Amino acid sequence: MKLTPPPALPAGVPTERDPRWQALLARDPAADGQFVYGVKTTGVYCRPSSPSRRPRPENVEFFDTPEAAEAAGYRPSRRAARDRTTVAAHHAALAAQACQLIETADAVPSLAELAARAGLSMYHFHRVFKAVTGLTPKAYAAAHRARKLRRQLHGSTTVTDAIYEAGFNASSRFYESSDGLLGMRPTDYRAGGANAVIRFAVGQCSLGAILVAQSERGVCAILLGDDPELLVRQLQDQFPRATLVGGDRDFEQVVARVVGLVEAPAVGLDLPLDVRGTAFQERVWQALRKIPPGTTATYAEIAALIGMPRAVRAVARACGANPLAVAIPCHRVVRSDGALSGYRWGVERKRALLEREAD
Repeated sequence: MKLTPPPALPAGVPTERDPRWQALLARDPAADGQFVYGVKTTGVYCRPSSPSRRPRPENVEFFDTPEAAEAAGYRPSRRAARDRTTVAAHHAALAAQACQLIETADAVPSLAELAARAGLSMYHFHRVFKAVTGLTPKAYAAAHRARKLRRQLHGSTTVTDAIYEAGFNASSRFYESSDGLLGMRPTDYRAGGANAVIRFAVGQCSLGAILVAQSERGVCAILLGDDPELLVRQLQDQFPRATLVGGDRDFEQVVARVVGLVEAPAVGLDLPLDVRGTAFQERVWQALRKIPPGTTATYAEIAALIGMPRAVRAVARACGANPLAVAIPCHRVVRSDGALSGYRWGVERKRALLEREAD
């Protein structure tokens, strides 16, 4: 179901007919979480039910979220700061309750059912759930079902049993989506990826050892390090029972192009990539690829770019899980104070890559 947000209300000075102004005048607690209002003369924002002295209408601005108010330069009032902590805890509890319902129900609950259980409108619940978990309820249900399916495939007698036990009503529905859930056919996954063929080669570049691996879809791993054998073991851990095949002469051209990317990151890579991660990780990785060469972004800026300004630590973890060095440029992400922070393949390599892009 496609959600339709509430109709936009006019910006600027509130009028008597504006329901937000009426909620402010009534100090209506039912409006809390729907919007906040900023007071131009004090520079603070409050929730609608705040017992603070009522401001003059010409001094009021309305915002959909506290984040929007802060982006406009307002700071939370003392009450708003305390309330925000309370609201955040309440939202987290509602999201946890919804997650538990999704995970324990025989059939995936509808958005209307989840919202009714939380006591919120569908639109408001959808926004709250996504803000807390990083996923829509539908995406969370799909991810849970995929995890359940993986466990069932490892333990069930037949693939068909696993499909039904994971919550798919018809096996044809599963086979239509199985490539997105597993990255390979279900029988192959149950065998630990035994029928998947990954070509790879280990070479040297100016940053040390480099391993490049390619699946049928595209380049699936670019690993950097000091120990070539350790890189191979990391690839084996990533694809534990796939058939790993040493690259032939044609594959050397792929490796050469990846090495060229490492030596000149600003050039970019025109090879297809096989990018697989969680829904949240893929959102972060997509955002990273939008950072222009020669520039950097902070973890907070990436979090804001994907619409989750509070998920700074989760963004950092997604950067650390990136399996495609340089091609997905997590080296362009720095701390808010400009420090390089951590890097999966070593801070010195990160510094070297940034220096090359700056030249």
